[in-house]
Amino acid sequence: MVKDAWWGRRALFLCPGAELHRAVLEMQLSDAKLRQLLQPLIEDLGYEFVGLEHRSNPKNPVLVIYIDRPGGIAVEDCEKVSRETAALLDVEDPIPGHYNLEVSSPGLDRPLFTVEHFERFRGEQVQLSLYAPMDGRRKFKGEILGAQDGKVRVDQDGTEVELDMGNIAKARLVPDYDSLFLKREETR
Repeated sequence: MVKDAWWGRRALFLCPGAELHRAVLEMQLSDAKLRQLLQPLIEDLGYEFVGLEHRSNPKNPVLVIYIDRPGGIAVEDCEKVSRETAALLDVEDPIPGHYNLEVSSPGLDRPLFTVEHFERFRGEQVQLSLYAPMDGRRKFKGEILGAQDGKVRVDQDGTEVELDMGNIAKARLVPDYDSLFLKREETR
């Protein structure tokens, strides 16, 4: 499925209308099945399952799983979740073919996957891209105003824009590095 999803993302921009919608739905179903399989395991291990994404690689597709917990994530946490997840994926075999598995913390530029993520980070800056353009644009950046009922509201250059979650291809927080560096200097 990883290869299908990856090619689906790549082909999205070549497919008109119904084909675009079909390709997006297939990829979301694949991600939903993986989430349904992996989330309980990761939560049983004591971590928050943030989400997953597929990345292209010249040799093999890559499945990236993001985890978090209060206090942050260490390399040992990623190793533990990787070991357990790999064992489950080997048994269930939901992804045909070869792929690489990565387990990672969400980082400062945390990816947002759900309406709950957008609501949790209301007031933060987000950068996102859409599968299909809205009003002639595919990329948006601004403050998260809120999220509910499958819609995300973002302040884009002083204008409130409402985006459908099903059309959001990728969303990440935009860290305020200046504030982070100032906080760090103040603690010294």
